Amino acid sequence: MKKIIYSAITAAIISLSAFTFLSDWKVKPSEAVVEFKGGNISGAFKELKADISFDKEHPEQAKMTASITVESIATGFFIKNSHAKDALDADKYPTIKFVSSAVSKGGTGYVAKGNLTMKGVTKPISISFTFDDKGNQGVFKGSFKVAPKEFGITRNGTPDELTISLSVPVTKG
Repeated sequence: MKKIIYSAITAAIISLSAFTFLSDWKVKPSEAVVEFKGGNISGAFKELKADISFDKEHPEQAKMTASITVESIATGFFIKNSHAKDALDADKYPTIKFVSSAVSKGGTGYVAKGNLTMKGVTKPISISFTFDDKGNQGVFKGSFKVAPKEFGITRNGTPDELTISLSVPVTKG
């Protein structure tokens, strides 16, 4: 009986200590870049907020939540900005949100699987990314593709596919 209790306590301590490996990272909002490109459309979103708990030695314990303010879209031309905001229905759906459900090592980096919500529609996606850290600072870089029509974005001129590229500088929080 003592061996069973001792084993259970040891297992609990090991399990709890695994969670201490995670680091909370704060986004440097003025340096974060979220770009999109597809067809004749390209641009960036300027306002990214995220909660990131991540350790590259234990990616399976990571939690990532990110949101982008639709109004922060910048295409380089104000009329295209207005059209994009209309297509995304920015008044009714002011944010685009990603919530991870699993993170794992993959290829030369990592893969975050989760749900992307855009224009009130939620779809599963996978984001391939790398993480370069130097002590208390780091950069997450990744990309993924979306089909706007799957999210109800059907305005004339909307491409069949958009590539989203991310560069997210962070500091330990």
